[in-house]
Amino acid sequence: MPVEVFATDEHRLGLKPILRSVWAPVGERPIALGHHRFKWLYVTAFVGPSTGETVWYLSNGVSKPFFEKLLHAFAQEVGAGPAKRVVLLLDNAGFHTRPNLTVPDGLRLVYLPPYSPELQPAETLWTLVDEPIVNRLMPSLDDLHDIVDARCRWLTGQREAIRTRTTFAWWPKNYAPS
Repeated sequence: MPVEVFATDEHRLGLKPILRSVWAPVGERPIALGHHRFKWLYVTAFVGPSTGETVWYLSNGVSKPFFEKLLHAFAQEVGAGPAKRVVLLLDNAGFHTRPNLTVPDGLRLVYLPPYSPELQPAETLWTLVDEPIVNRLMPSLDDLHDIVDARCRWLTGQREAIRTRTTFAWWPKNYAPS
């Protein structure tokens, strides 16, 4: 029975701009427009570091019932079930854990130690997702959603770039019996 290993994480984006350093002429301070509004868009990524396969979901919130639905949608998307097992690495966020979390057949959850984001391969995807919105003022959550949706769709085709970014030296290889 084939076994694949994936990692998942969430990223919260809002109408508050993501600021990064930029070049500016000597003696001038660069201007970054911003309006601190607290409306959020959540990006959830399921990534297979060995292959670069990524499944993206956008939402306006997170909760245990919603995460349970995401797990079922993800399991269906990658074909997890009696004929294929998927091991999923994730953090210990309250909505990721039992009790009252139904895990689909064929999916096995493995939790990272507390406070260890450096071990999470999916964490490395957020700079790629943020790229088109860095230092930009987003007028509305719909505009942010459209830009991030287009970016995630584009990143889905960038398997080699995602594979090289997310495959850590200790990451296990997928297993297919001979």
